[in-house]
Amino acid sequence: MATLGNAKNTIEVLQKYNFNFQKKFGQNFLIDANILEKIVDAAQVTEEDCVLEIGPGIGTMTQYLAERAKTVIAVEIDKNLIPILQDTLSPYANVTIMNEDILKVDINHIVDKYNGGKPIKVVANLPYYITTPIIMALFEKHVALQSITIMVQKEVADRMQVGPGTKDYGALSLAVQYYAHPEIVVRVPASCFMPRPNVDSTVIRLTRYEKPPVEVTDEVYLFAVIRASFNQRRKTLVNGLTNAGNLGISRDNIISVLEEMQLSPTVRGETLTLEQFAEFSNCLLSKRA
Repeated sequence: MATLGNAKNTIEVLQKYNFNFQKKFGQNFLIDANILEKIVDAAQVTEEDCVLEIGPGIGTMTQYLAERAKTVIAVEIDKNLIPILQDTLSPYANVTIMNEDILKVDINHIVDKYNGGKPIKVVANLPYYITTPIIMALFEKHVALQSITIMVQKEVADRMQVGPGTKDYGALSLAVQYYAHPEIVVRVPASCFMPRPNVDSTVIRLTRYEKPPVEVTDEVYLFAVIRASFNQRRKTLVNGLTNAGNLGISRDNIISVLEEMQLSPTVRGETLTLEQFAEFSNCLLSKRA
């Protein structure tokens, strides 16, 4: 089986199986070997690693991962790609292909079964519409993982690593920075894909913290506060949280906590740092009791 990662071999495989791209799955296959090498390098994959690849497509990156990793678990939602993957990955005994929706599969079970519960590395080329749910599922379910190296739309990667006061700063920025250290690896122009998407992409590595950089009383409550703070960006923090209705805290108590933190009652969520959100949610929780 020829190595994929270039237009010629990719077209041959697609024609062999008469494959039609599914728009609903956001399928864009990489056809640049240089970028593929950079992704696998960035993921720091070694022969001791178990790698979970989300959305392997026709197996382009899977081949590169399989050359370096101990084990690769490739989870693909599109059943039409399974016969192609079984073909393109047939030389690799260390690859397991699963036809599953990553948001419905028990990832912790995969980690236990294939890596004895030890932390895995996640590598993926994710379509825009599902990037945030997948990243949040990996973090919030406390999957044992060392890092997530993903290719996403450029704007989404920017959002993951910006700080307060910028238009891209939001709940995703805070969630990523609570769980991991984000680092942009390489920008990837649309011309590196087939079919060519309308936007450029970015590879970003999220290295999981052993423990978050801030201390919170209740992680779930912290993120409920953060989400409520950004649900209506133009509203003040007080109005946004009062409208949320699920935080169990009065308007007066919200204002009182802001005053204790020496913050204005007209402050907006987009100006608060992760440290301030942690302190804010801890104080709100103490007043809720």
